[in-house]
Amino acid sequence: MRRGIFLGVLIAIGALSLVVAAQQGGGGQQAPKIIEVEKLKDNLYVLKGGGGNTAVFIMANGVTVVDAKNPGWGQPILDKIKELTDKPVTTLINTHTHGDHVSGNVEFPATVDIVVQENTKTNMEKMIPNSTAQDQTIPATTIFQANNGRGLPKRTFKDKMTLFRGSDEIDLYYFGRGHTNGDAWVVFPSLRTVHAGDIFAGKNVPLLDANNGGSAGAMPDSLQKAYDSIKNVDTIITGHSTQMTWADLKEYSDFNRDFLNEVRAAKKAGKTIDEVASAWKIPAKYKGYAEPQAARVKSNVALVYKETDAGSTGY
Repeated sequence: MRRGIFLGVLIAIGALSLVVAAQQGGGGQQAPKIIEVEKLKDNLYVLKGGGGNTAVFIMANGVTVVDAKNPGWGQPILDKIKELTDKPVTTLINTHTHGDHVSGNVEFPATVDIVVQENTKTNMEKMIPNSTAQDQTIPATTIFQANNGRGLPKRTFKDKMTLFRGSDEIDLYYFGRGHTNGDAWVVFPSLRTVHAGDIFAGKNVPLLDANNGGSAGAMPDSLQKAYDSIKNVDTIITGHSTQMTWADLKEYSDFNRDFLNEVRAAKKAGKTIDEVASAWKIPAKYKGYAEPQAARVKSNVALVYKETDAGSTGY
């Protein structure tokens, strides 16, 4: 009798544990999607978590969002915006094609105007995995195809586009290949702020996605062109890190150029990709840069070698 009671108690505890596990994200349930809000200006916020940094720009008659994070994060972004303003989201800008910046698009209202650089539109229609991903399988159905085309761009620009006027003005720029071949710089002139996406993801060795047009040879020039061309900006919203200064952008351009020149010199000296990648260290003058991932360093070295062999300048 006691044994039966004991077994019954164990079964009940086990069942309760399964319920608790399910509520905490076990049993096939997802963990809560937590978005952290950082206020930069009275009408500009950065939403962190769930993928790339998302900017929320509250305008006179609506809201512009920059980047929409990973799959399933579109609605949490919209819910968080409702806590900040009762104005509707009217515009969504994607800085580039990667899934952690565009997948949430499919959860935005169909009325939202989605704007990207023209190469990004082509890339989003294919959603080819980035060239450093372990799984290089091209999806049979993209997230946009699975949603009947919802979330794909409605408008594109080549080199520059201006949206809205006055204090609501947003200037979009493209300065050339780098992280991808469609990296948009999103400038809020009245706030002296720019969202750079992953062409400046943070102070680290960049991910150069050759599958989607990224280029080691063009990266430093594209960064330098942004530094030289965009005026009156103090704050940079990075793709995945904290905010940076305009001086930080210049430094990051120099960092990428130093890497490119060093690897080109090593290739000319007859060193192998493995020799260069295993020996490379972040130069002392770039103190504070993130410890590099060995696989990413090797991938970037290999891309420099490939572009050099092809006689490509990276453009």
